[in-house]
Amino acid sequence: MIIDTHTHFYDPTRPQGVPWPNPDDKVLYRTVLPEHYKALAVPEGVTGTVVVEASKWIEDNQWILDLAANEPFILGFVGHLEIDAADFEENLNRFATNSLFRGIRLGGGHVKDIDNQAFLTNVEKLAAKDLELDLLINQDVLPNVGLLAERIPDLRIVINHVAGVSIDGRRPNAVWVEGMHAAAAPPNVYCKVSGLVESAKDEPAPTDTAYYAPTLDILWDVFGEDRLIYGSNWPVSERFADYATVQRIVTAYFTQKGEEVVAKYFWKNARTAYKLKIEN
Repeated sequence: MIIDTHTHFYDPTRPQGVPWPNPDDKVLYRTVLPEHYKALAVPEGVTGTVVVEASKWIEDNQWILDLAANEPFILGFVGHLEIDAADFEENLNRFATNSLFRGIRLGGGHVKDIDNQAFLTNVEKLAAKDLELDLLINQDVLPNVGLLAERIPDLRIVINHVAGVSIDGRRPNAVWVEGMHAAAAPPNVYCKVSGLVESAKDEPAPTDTAYYAPTLDILWDVFGEDRLIYGSNWPVSERFADYATVQRIVTAYFTQKGEEVVAKYFWKNARTAYKLKIEN
């Protein structure tokens, strides 16, 4: 079983169009739906996905949930809600009634002000519903992730795209390494191993697992076998490598850790972090 916890679906041909991607984007500006994804992922053994909303339009949360209603391959959905909006709680209550709605994603700007009580109060509402928080952040706010996790221990936090570290085949910079240690100190913080080829400094992105190993080694040392999660970041990843290559890079690394680690990385940890309703 393989669960890809980071895909995006959208359709620019809708009457209202899409807020992302930009029409000038020759790679991404096209119709991207489950059937297009499954054509690439199923041959690689993928059995389901968690969709992450990239649109800021509130009703696009419903659009994905409607899509998922007829697509069992979608196992969960991380929505987009403005956590500082006056109607945050109303929208959270609305979408949380759907069992596929597993949490929301926020950018790093929110985490910079860890003492903002209004922010903390709304995050607590998320945790009270047993939902998780995906974070699209950079290394500068990693220590605050650990602080947030300590303040709200019932909240599961998933760092996206390994916090945007630059990958060059060598040991990552000290700020990122120290930040990852700080973020991972509480047990309720997970890391999505996604965005590797996107972060490669060399062009084209290398396809050899050894190039990414120094970064993966740090993640393994920091998060261990129970808190690392697979995500492809498709279709964004297609700018840099095809789907099979993205998956092969991490498969080669985690296979060395043993069969049980592979199972945890590719689906068991995702089930725990997102509280997915799946059976073995």
